[in-house]
Amino acid sequence: MRELTDHKCEGKIIDQFVTVGVYDEPDQSGACHEYGIIVHDDGGVVEDAGVSIHFQKGPLNQVGVNGITNEALLAVMLDRMRGFQNGPFKNRENAIVVTKLEEAMMWLHKRTRDRQARGVEGTHQQ
Repeated sequence: MRELTDHKCEGKIIDQFVTVGVYDEPDQSGACHEYGIIVHDDGGVVEDAGVSIHFQKGPLNQVGVNGITNEALLAVMLDRMRGFQNGPFKNRENAIVVTKLEEAMMWLHKRTRDRQARGVEGTHQQ
């Protein structure tokens, strides 16, 4: 396992209890596909608190559906941040996060539309 640390922020207490790991090596696409988030406390792993994330591996036209998309995971984050922004924790930073997540989704959708227009969506062709 390769541990990721991009989620950590100096002084954020929960970071010492959350481990994000990559469980596979990049394939011909250059991307990894198997991730895990483990939550632990002083007594060990907290059951039902972590998650395994399996991204689509391989072109749909060759391997079929076998994982989630970047867009699906981004949709979860968008929903969560919109919830904060519509609740008692509304603030400028949350609004910016929502905007940037929406922008990221827009670029992923543009990428898909461009690949569809070129007839290479669902393949390893560029």
